[in-house]
Amino acid sequence: MHVRSLLRCFLAVALFSLAASAVNAQQLPLDHPCAALVKKYLAAVVQQDWKTASHMLVPASLERRQRETVGIIKSAPTMTDEETMLAGYNVKGVGDLEKMTPQEFYQVDREAWHKKLKLTPEATKRKQETLKIIVLGLVEEKDKGYVHATVRTSQETLTDKIEELFLISFVPDPADPKNYLISPEMKDRPVITPLDGAAPQDAPKSK
Repeated sequence: MHVRSLLRCFLAVALFSLAASAVNAQQLPLDHPCAALVKKYLAAVVQQDWKTASHMLVPASLERRQRETVGIIKSAPTMTDEETMLAGYNVKGVGDLEKMTPQEFYQVDREAWHKKLKLTPEATKRKQETLKIIVLGLVEEKDKGYVHATVRTSQETLTDKIEELFLISFVPDPADPKNYLISPEMKDRPVITPLDGAAPQDAPKSK
């Protein structure tokens, strides 16, 4: 086949693939519920309202974070190392972290993290007062029901202006199909779904 004919075939296949992909994605209006939800979530984070933020996140993600953190602390080589890791959590031992609900753990984990930042009350207040959130766009993956929000934020400390660009993904809430929850790991972790007939990944291999 002539080179030009091959090139035309290749371009036709590529364009068809792009068109097929576009069918599964749809631009959403900025008055979609996820626009208000993403603003509420980011405002809660800046206000350090961890209770509100915790109930806007996918519980499985919070459970994974809790399980991984507890595992890391338990694997500390010495008691001193474990105590250092627990510093800031305001608990007597790692067992207290295990007993918490995923939402409770998220709250104490975020509080511990922000204590390490050692921001002054004046700097924190300035960040909260100057927060601006602009939703740049919303796209829905129609076949999955996911909604992805691109967001620009701006805030000031006492010395600097901080601007950030976020991609925040929402999934339908299993308990309320009309509601959405934030999946914080979607852009950082691969989404792995076992194929029909495939053995679970953690299943022991036969000898």
